[in-house]
Amino acid sequence: MPKMKSHKGAAKRFKVTPTGKIRRRRAFANHILEKKTAKRKRHLNAPDAVVADADVKMVRRLLGK
Repeated sequence: MPKMKSHKGAAKRFKVTPTGKIRRRRAFANHILEKKTAKRKRHLNAPDAVVADADVKMVRRLLGK
């Protein structure tokens, strides 16, 4: 049987940290930023968005890890 391939769409969106947590980008930080407050944009820029516990198993499977 051939090796499993990682899901390329998921591979571009998620990154596994050295401790094993899965990081993700935050939504709503891409465009139409003019009407969003500075505080909201600043909070969207925070670095530690982690995948929810309920989704970790599926994301790991997609990443092949």
